[in-house]
Amino acid sequence: MGRFVKATDELMDYLSRVGARELPAQTRCREETQKMGAVSGMQIAPEQGAFLALMVKLVGATRCLEVGTFTGYSALSVALALPAEGRIVALDVSKEFTDKARGYWREAGVEAKIDLRLGPGVETLDAMISAGEGPFEFAFIDADKGNYDDYYERALKLMRPGGLILFDNMLWSGAVADPAVTDPNTSALRTLNAKIHGDDRVDMALATIGDGVMMARIR
Repeated sequence: MGRFVKATDELMDYLSRVGARELPAQTRCREETQKMGAVSGMQIAPEQGAFLALMVKLVGATRCLEVGTFTGYSALSVALALPAEGRIVALDVSKEFTDKARGYWREAGVEAKIDLRLGPGVETLDAMISAGEGPFEFAFIDADKGNYDDYYERALKLMRPGGLILFDNMLWSGAVADPAVTDPNTSALRTLNAKIHGDDRVDMALATIGDGVMMARIR
């Protein structure tokens, strides 16, 4: 059985110092979002942002997709990793949160790389499929957990072979491993983990990054 590093306060402080290289706009986004109360938990950690950026570069992506933008840290991390001609389509339902995101994107000089679309994610993805958009090389999904499987199936239609889909929160603070926990969000994530594990359309790995990142590479 593999070993897991215990996430002590000292280790998390260490990660915050050496786990990622941040521009001032990223630091400001992260620190200001942390002051927003309970909703701040929806923000990814800086080392996750660095991981996304590295994956974008390794895939050689120029067209990226995001479902769930919040205050913009993940889209900012991806946009910074893209070449000058690269673009990311970012989907969210909240004008309040994404108005904050636009400020950070503008500060970092990448606002023109980000195509923000407001509306229900499933409907927006269906419209993109109908319009023949894509193919995308990279996607990051971090939105309402009950729709993760719907996002997965639609993302598969929008991606090119060799493209990479990443899902956040797939360990759900460990709840997915506890069969006694059966709330809708946990059940949805547990079911999707099992589905992707057995899905021969993709290569996969579930990593203990942040709250668990599922990676699915399109075959």
